[in-house]
Amino acid sequence: MIAIPSNLNWIQESVISYEGTTYGLIRVDHQKRLVVQGQTAGFEGEPGADAHILLCPLNKTNAAALRARLPWLIPVPLGLRTSAGFGDRLGIATYGHIQAVKGTGVAPILAQQSVRENTRTGRTPQGVMDDALWGVFEAGWRDPWGADADHLKTLADIPPFVAAGYSFYTIDPSDYVDDGAESDSLETLRAKAARLPWDDLRSSLESSVETYCRIFELGPIHLTFDESILLRALVKYGAGVAHTARMAAALTQALGDRPFELEMSVDETNTTTSLFEHFYIASELKRLEVPFVSLAPRFVGRFEKGVDYIGDLNELDQNLRGHAAIMGHFGDSYKLSLHTGSDKFSVYPFAARHTKGRVHLKTAGTSYLEALRLIATVEPSLFRRILRFARERYDTDRKTYHVSALLERVPLAAALRDEQLPALLDQFDARQVLHVCFGSVLERFGNELYPLLKTYQSDYNLYLKRHFDRHLEAFAVR
Repeated sequence: MIAIPSNLNWIQESVISYEGTTYGLIRVDHQKRLVVQGQTAGFEGEPGADAHILLCPLNKTNAAALRARLPWLIPVPLGLRTSAGFGDRLGIATYGHIQAVKGTGVAPILAQQSVRENTRTGRTPQGVMDDALWGVFEAGWRDPWGADADHLKTLADIPPFVAAGYSFYTIDPSDYVDDGAESDSLETLRAKAARLPWDDLRSSLESSVETYCRIFELGPIHLTFDESILLRALVKYGAGVAHTARMAAALTQALGDRPFELEMSVDETNTTTSLFEHFYIASELKRLEVPFVSLAPRFVGRFEKGVDYIGDLNELDQNLRGHAAIMGHFGDSYKLSLHTGSDKFSVYPFAARHTKGRVHLKTAGTSYLEALRLIATVEPSLFRRILRFARERYDTDRKTYHVSALLERVPLAAALRDEQLPALLDQFDARQVLHVCFGSVLERFGNELYPLLKTYQSDYNLYLKRHFDRHLEAFAVR
């Protein structure tokens, strides 16, 4: 074994010797470099003082070479384990996410971005995957982890995520969901049902009536379908189910023998998913042999970005109980997914209890908000400019999000002392305004934000751990 030079500033958690070669990260000023000591073929870098040492930048080529050498750096399916997705819009949060998830028994998805998020941040599926890899490597994480191609809407969305090696694919068929079914007359529902893509569904209206118009006893709940209830489910979600099946078939073809997991998400629609509709969706996905491991309904109340649940908690408690009972009816085949799950602290105990751990928590923008909390603390003048800019962008950037913040309730930065600024990250309206403007803010201020966050990376890691300790407490597997 080649001796590791002691004069390098090693990040000790990252150092690993595997099959005759030693790998690790070192710090050079506020930058990190990969050190490969031994077999260096396939890596790009500069030779060290020792001919067997290569000092390498953290780039795409070296990420691919490291992934090929160390199998635990490849994301894998996580099954029905309690899991949590950690969206990282900045590409530097994975280490902090891992510090929070350690010891909880929660399986992490550490690369998770949607097409919408990548478009707004200028990132790519491969870049997101590589950023997560470097965080996994730095933290010395050896347990399984996943990568989520989030909110895929079209067949054209799929290839770059497949090429990058994602293990979890979230299908968002919201463009095919007919929210109008909620208020349609019976006559209108009949007409719409006749026009559903029955060939894609490999069924017919008559067959659906025969299958569903009866009583289903599902443990603590009973569902009695009549024509009206069935037609609303069919019209609202039938085309979405057909689209999900098409997306699943395309994934199966593209991935070949590579294992993957699929989630169907209908949370970003305008109407609540009833228990009848959940049962219909799950039944149809099963019938069509769609290999889904997770389902994200739209629950009662409001799951808005960056803030706690808005609504009647007693009603949500009963709603989650019903959805969990339907999930249980189908045996150990899928889990419930909580989308827009960031900061829903009042919801987590209900979700963990009713699902008995068969749950996936999906978070994203809350890690970015913790970065802004740090900026407000260490560079208040920059935070003031970001807040002013976000106020200007809010009406435009909010259009694709479910949020209710009002600009008139966001305090003006000029009216606050420096020490009061971090508390804005706990104020409902300011938090949502900052949350949804992330893409515009990164485009305008990224050249200032990234160097500052890297300078204070250790502090950012601590902020993330503290924040996600609260998220994961109710879901910890004990």
